[in-house]
Amino acid sequence: AGLGGIGLDTSRELVKRNLKNLVILDRIDNPAAIAELKTINPKVNVSFYPYDVTAPLTETKKLLKTIFDKLKTVDILINGAGILDDHQIERTIAVNFTGLVNTTTAIMDFWDKRNGGPGGVVCNIGSVTGFNAIYQVPVYSASKAAVVSFTQSIAKLANITGVTAFTVNPGITKTTLVHKFNSWLDVEPRVAELLNEHPTQTTLQCAQNFVKAIELNQNGGIWKLDLGKLDPVQWTK
Repeated sequence: AGLGGIGLDTSRELVKRNLKNLVILDRIDNPAAIAELKTINPKVNVSFYPYDVTAPLTETKKLLKTIFDKLKTVDILINGAGILDDHQIERTIAVNFTGLVNTTTAIMDFWDKRNGGPGGVVCNIGSVTGFNAIYQVPVYSASKAAVVSFTQSIAKLANITGVTAFTVNPGITKTTLVHKFNSWLDVEPRVAELLNEHPTQTTLQCAQNFVKAIELNQNGGIWKLDLGKLDPVQWTK
């Protein structure tokens, strides 16, 4: 989701770099945001395709084929869709985890060095809840832990596939995601309020560190983006 919250600010930061292309896949088209990205740096070719991460793997492969046919090379995939609502159990897992697994799996058709592909980089957006759960939203937290674990495996397979991977894990960021949401079985009706009492960071601070992590491009990296800082996290074996 390149056009909401952290995604849009990250897209703004990315186009300031000397990218050739930025392709945004999102459920909702936001022509004003796309136009703004184009004006920040007219040298970057910004394009948009409607896409819902809960689409089946076959559909994802079709869309990627369209994109690869047009651009020929894609260097990095950023998986950033997310929802926070522990009433919607299946959708939370579908958007936060299954969708990310599917896009990563689909792009292997084009990148896997075993099929003569050039390799590539997968950047998955987890969350600090992936290694330190907000226990009142156990479904959300577990879906993010799954992202961290899945990405660590992809990173270890890089010598076979040629595809490297890392996660960026934002802490509490001032986005619409945390304004109002539901805890699991309503165990904590005030969960959103309680979270917002904690120190937070802006989406801009988060985005700037996000792009730093991309530039560091560390295979297997688990980056914590919290309180305006970028820190590596040690994965416990």
